[in-house]
Amino acid sequence: MRKLPNSVVGDAQTSDFGWQVLTDLVDVGNRMAGQEGEAAGAAVVRDAFERAGLDEPAIEEFEIPGWWRESATLRIEQPHERVHDDSHEVISLPGSPSGTVTAEVVDVGPGGYDDFEATDIDGKVVMASSETPDSADRWIHRMEKYSNAAAGDAAAFVFRNHIDGALPPTGEVGYGNRPGPIPAVGVSKEVGERLARYAEDGATVTVDSQCRNEPTVSRNVEARLGPEDGEAVLVTAHVDAHDISDGALDNGTGSALVAEIGRLLAGVEDDLDHPVRFVTFGSEEIGLRGAYHWADAHDLDGVKCVVNIDGAGSSRNLWIGTNGFDSLGSVFEGVAEEFDAPLSTRSTISPHGDQWAFVQEGVPAVMAGSVSESSGRGWGHTHADTLDKLDSRDLRDLAVLLGEAVARLADDEVTVDPKSRDEIRKRIDDGYIQELKTGGRWPY
Repeated sequence: MRKLPNSVVGDAQTSDFGWQVLTDLVDVGNRMAGQEGEAAGAAVVRDAFERAGLDEPAIEEFEIPGWWRESATLRIEQPHERVHDDSHEVISLPGSPSGTVTAEVVDVGPGGYDDFEATDIDGKVVMASSETPDSADRWIHRMEKYSNAAAGDAAAFVFRNHIDGALPPTGEVGYGNRPGPIPAVGVSKEVGERLARYAEDGATVTVDSQCRNEPTVSRNVEARLGPEDGEAVLVTAHVDAHDISDGALDNGTGSALVAEIGRLLAGVEDDLDHPVRFVTFGSEEIGLRGAYHWADAHDLDGVKCVVNIDGAGSSRNLWIGTNGFDSLGSVFEGVAEEFDAPLSTRSTISPHGDQWAFVQEGVPAVMAGSVSESSGRGWGHTHADTLDKLDSRDLRDLAVLLGEAVARLADDEVTVDPKSRDEIRKRIDDGYIQELKTGGRWPY
């Protein structure tokens, strides 16, 4: 049943096309949603689609609420005066407003729901770790911690990294309520540990976060292969990245893989029974806005399935989140068996990643990534998400596996079963329901 001939597989294993696309993307630098770098990244992808031989490569703009980072300072007033104002110590969090707050700091540890309920945070600066509580059965998103701080009338929010290395984490906190209600900053583990130690006996801090919130435009990039008509297979990723890093793994690799998969499938275009549409979304990091824009603008009955690539490249070991679409999972299992490659899968419906804009409507969709031994998000959402952490051989292997899977999905003989919107709603775990409602993202 293999769809990619040896010539195409061999080409994938010797070509540097995907790696060069990735290099061009990270060399853009800041690809923050709605900013000049995201536009430059979209242009890189459009040009890559054209070089790959894809049809009708184009960029589409759409409006978003933009956010620009300006400056951030965390001043410890007592018990020991100290100023943190370097970018390796403290940074503002996207989607938050400007503001200056002086108040007592309280540490809620990993920031589980129980941690907030057990702590008086009214009028205080609340600090939570990027760790997930041991008592939780799922990852607790930073947005939940921020929302719980704001709901408890905290004056400001501090998000501290749990990974060594003087790397403050960033990440959206406003989402659909942009900008959020209280100032928010991320601090390195080292600054956070110091502040947590001081907080045990009482500490006062001043948080000063200056940023700009105003409308702007983001961009999706799209091209196609195969027949004009029929249910389309979507191959997607997000091209935007946080402004403090090169966004190599999150998600330069995804965008590069979309282009490379397109290049490989261009060699077997006449064998595709279904159209394949290649899309890199803008504004994933601030609420999946590019994916929602695409979904709202198209008839989803015309989408056979979605393969969304995000965080693929930390290794060559493929990971697939099936969101309960077993027929999609079976296709990837068959590919892994064909190529004698390791495969990890997870069936839980997850609202993280651009595939969620389609899953919530019942469209069969997976998230494709890779697994490694890194802790949590690892280098993601920090200054250290750079090209040197990655290996071109991993990208080549993943391109073959994903390209073969997409080719199979574009075959008439392979069927995938959609679900109703109501069925998806009933299958979402209680923990994710709690997260989506807390962050104002519940779509039902």
